Amino acid sequence: MNKFDKHKSALQEKDGVNRPNALNINRIKDLKSKSKTSIDSSELAQRVIDGDMVALSQAITIIESTAHKHQELAKDILHRCLSANKPSIRIGITGVPGVGKSTFIESFGKLLTSKGYKVAVLAVDPSSSITKGSILGDKTRMELLAKDPNAIIRPSPAGSSLGGVARKTRETIILCEAAGFTHILVETVGVGQSETIVHSMTDFFLLLKLAGAGDELQGIKRGIMEMADLILINKADGDNEVPARRAKAEFNRALKLYPEKATGWKPTTLTCSGLHNKGIDKVWEKIESYKSLTKENKSFEARRKEQNRFWLMQTIEEQLKQRFYAKPEVKKVIDDKIKAVEEQKLTPFEAAQYLLDL
Repeated sequence: MNKFDKHKSALQEKDGVNRPNALNINRIKDLKSKSKTSIDSSELAQRVIDGDMVALSQAITIIESTAHKHQELAKDILHRCLSANKPSIRIGITGVPGVGKSTFIESFGKLLTSKGYKVAVLAVDPSSSITKGSILGDKTRMELLAKDPNAIIRPSPAGSSLGGVARKTRETIILCEAAGFTHILVETVGVGQSETIVHSMTDFFLLLKLAGAGDELQGIKRGIMEMADLILINKADGDNEVPARRAKAEFNRALKLYPEKATGWKPTTLTCSGLHNKGIDKVWEKIESYKSLTKENKSFEARRKEQNRFWLMQTIEEQLKQRFYAKPEVKKVIDDKIKAVEEQKLTPFEAAQYLLDL
């Protein structure tokens, strides 16, 4: 071998990296062919009931889908899961942006899973009114809880639904309960409009507040105080501990002005720090006390029946709206009527009546 041979070898073709088994071409083709086959709703529902997390995610995706081919499939899955409903408590969590909802939910969720419970977090992300997009970043904000095998975090875009509550959140609750999740946490956008909707689909309503944010009086004035089963002053740590205790006293005085709830439960105020995991166990104790009281006086089941009635009326309204806009007669003339209203050639009431008469 002469002195140039070693340089020639650099121009020779070398063996590449062996393809890992995970990228086996035949396996990929097999998976693609399976994805094109029809989904067996009874099999998928049974897997959800058996606690299969992959099946649960797939089922939620199907019910959130607006594709026509998924509508009947979603109905069958929901019907099968509804009959396999397991005991749970649904907890609504709301508060203004920046109050620390995600941090609190992660600490609270980890406490629940450490006690052997299964936690589902249904987090609704705000959708842009311009681009219609959502970040869906709750799994990033709740990194530790997202890795917990006894928890699932399902972010959903708020879309155009009232108050930022995803239209399919109610159906997702049914699937999570069928899968054996004992605590369903519904986190709202927290912009002041979603509270009524969340209150209508949960058993316990938790309102997060900040001390020193100037909203003590505003919070007392708003109707949300009447819905809250527990007010939680978050970020009660460091220099904020004293203001948090002061805010707690003010809110407790305000709560005494409200009439007693039909459930017999007396709302109160607690302080906590989701970041430092302080006071989280007190929240769990309050929820357990609420559950015991309402189960004993039968108001828990009465509230569930009330929720079902509300869901029925909401579904009827949604279906009527969808069918109205889907009518060919409406599609044909609605743009002309909108233009006429914009140019003040027609009142909105006249245009609406014309379209409804179609």
